[in-house]
Amino acid sequence: MNKEFLDALSDLEREKHISKDEIIAAIEEAVKIAYTKNYGDYPNVRVEVDRENGEVLVLMSMEVVEEVEDDTCQVSLEEAQSYDERYEPGDVIEYQVDPKDFGRIATQTARQVILQRIREAERANSYREFIEKQHEVVSAKVERISNGTIFLNIGNTEGILPVSEQVRSERIEVGDRIKVYVMDVKRAQKGTQVFLSRSHPGLVRKLFEQEIPEIADGVVEIKGIAREAGSRTKIAVYSHDENIDPVGACVGNRGGRVQNIVDELFGEKIDIIVWSDDPAVLISNVLRPAVVEGVYINEDEKMATAVVPENQLSLAIGREGQNVRLAARVSGWKIDIKSKAQLEASGFAFDEYEDAQ
Repeated sequence: MNKEFLDALSDLEREKHISKDEIIAAIEEAVKIAYTKNYGDYPNVRVEVDRENGEVLVLMSMEVVEEVEDDTCQVSLEEAQSYDERYEPGDVIEYQVDPKDFGRIATQTARQVILQRIREAERANSYREFIEKQHEVVSAKVERISNGTIFLNIGNTEGILPVSEQVRSERIEVGDRIKVYVMDVKRAQKGTQVFLSRSHPGLVRKLFEQEIPEIADGVVEIKGIAREAGSRTKIAVYSHDENIDPVGACVGNRGGRVQNIVDELFGEKIDIIVWSDDPAVLISNVLRPAVVEGVYINEDEKMATAVVPENQLSLAIGREGQNVRLAARVSGWKIDIKSKAQLEASGFAFDEYEDAQ
């Protein structure tokens, strides 16, 4: 090893963010282990890499004694003084050892240590990169599909999209570029594992943050979101600026902004709703497209009864109850849908509720 070796370590330090001193210390330790395996386990041996020229030195320390009892770690006073008359018993002399073929062993060992450190650094850098992106959206390319699990290229790391986080209605093929939600990041023996999702509500939230400048700036706030992936999402938004219409900002000119999000979600329907701190107004909003005639609020149980025209019942409830189910989740209220006739026939306790309309 030589000066070029040290220069190569400096390049690694810049490119891979691996400390040169850390690599050299690891090489010194590894070369010492290699030496002891090949030439004997001497506790008084140390290895040093010269920081100026890259030379690997094997140094053996010997104690100066009057009479040698162990020639592996002791040297006679007479021999020591032949090097320097100032040596006294108890002093320590350090010799450079140059065993046969040791240069080749040291070079091989150093190469192995460097490769190992590069792999470790890349894994650590990958983990740091994606732990910072957890709960964010990243662009990815589909690399392969195995037993239903989709593996994606997300830079220097392979992302995993499990079957449970996919959307049944989406047809994703190798080579497709899609956006995915970083759900979890874990350290593993073979490297960083990044678990992704296409069905998580956070994907829709982050797509809105990316697509709508008013949301990114904090002028428009997402107050609630409920999603049944591949079918429908309800998202409630609120404007902190009375001059900005939150729904209009999200929809965009001719619907361009929200259409970009719909396209990314392969045609998933998105209902954008104005949030209100008034629960009755909120319930009316979240049940759209149905028309609500009245809302009765039970604050104690956080339950609302919404009254809709007879011909709007199926629309308010939605197919298989989807509309009212999403409305309840996005608002945080339990919602019961009734027509006026049903309400009267059920013996509804009007006195227990606040008539909010």
